[in-house]
Amino acid sequence: MLARLLSKDLPRSPWLAALLVILFLGLAFAPFLFPGVKALNVAAKVLIFIALVASFDLLLGYTGIVSFAHTMFFGIGAYGVAISLNAAETPGWGALVVGVIAALLISLVLSLVIGLFSLRVKAIFFAMITLAVATAFLTLASQLSDITGGEDGLTFRVPEWLSPGFRLREEPLQTPLGEVVLNGRFLTYYLLFTVVCAIFLVLLRIVNSPFGRVLQAIRENDFRAEALGYRTVVYRTLSNVLSAGFATLAGCLLALWLRYNGPDTSLSFEIMLDILLIVVIGGMGTMYGAVIGSVLFVLAQSYLQDLLRMAGEASAGIPLLPALLTPDRWLLWLGLLFVLSVYHFPTGIVGRLRERAWRRFR
Repeated sequence: MLARLLSKDLPRSPWLAALLVILFLGLAFAPFLFPGVKALNVAAKVLIFIALVASFDLLLGYTGIVSFAHTMFFGIGAYGVAISLNAAETPGWGALVVGVIAALLISLVLSLVIGLFSLRVKAIFFAMITLAVATAFLTLASQLSDITGGEDGLTFRVPEWLSPGFRLREEPLQTPLGEVVLNGRFLTYYLLFTVVCAIFLVLLRIVNSPFGRVLQAIRENDFRAEALGYRTVVYRTLSNVLSAGFATLAGCLLALWLRYNGPDTSLSFEIMLDILLIVVIGGMGTMYGAVIGSVLFVLAQSYLQDLLRMAGEASAGIPLLPALLTPDRWLLWLGLLFVLSVYHFPTGIVGRLRERAWRRFR
């Protein structure tokens, strides 16, 4: 049953399987295990990045296409929900559904046009075209202040059940894991968790289907795939469209969680760099790499400053060390951790764990 649910793409490593189970349980019970506001925000961000990175890995890791327009589709999803709910007099489920559908339609049309007109060129030129389109869209979103809110963005209300003030019950629920408040944030988190799990399983099914095998064949040798009778442009375009659609859904989840969206929130090029880093850390061409990489990267991004502050206070009497461990240098240490991870895990964490398991099996 589990193998069928995972499309027969099992972790193939006991250490990887154990790590994935721990992370799944941690995210599934995050509101009970980590009831603080910051911890729950970090868990929600991890979920959103899992969907976003997994959708990008379909494009980069399985098809071999380098695109810098992924955050554009991410932003379209966020803006679709934000604009729809902001324009509605009473923000209900109908306005939310309209925003999601409109964002998906726009993303699918744009990705189809980009794919049909750009994927015939070589990889580096396609990457530059997508970068230009994403930059143009970012500028457009910043200037259309009447619709998008400009640089200030849009703050909006969500359906009542998802608003922080909503209560399923007034008193906190007592559980063996501790007490939890059943409010709108609790329901929103589990909506995110359910949708991200569904996105991940669908993507896992796609990459392990005959369609996914063709994508991998195109990644390895597109000329040979063309010679075998597969129209590589069609498959690449479909991969681009599917990737854009799932990225749009991730953007919708981001807007729903934050109840705000602006250019820096969903369209920033820094997000694109974060996605690339996570894919490399987790492992390209492995959907499980999106889970591992997203958790490690978001945790380091959120808590590295706190750890450096504690380490700096603990080493107050040692020369030079407190200056190196100051929280202001967290990007330096994050970069160092990334270099070490790439050096020790050149195929990503998932790839390295699977290689070790294969060697032991042989």
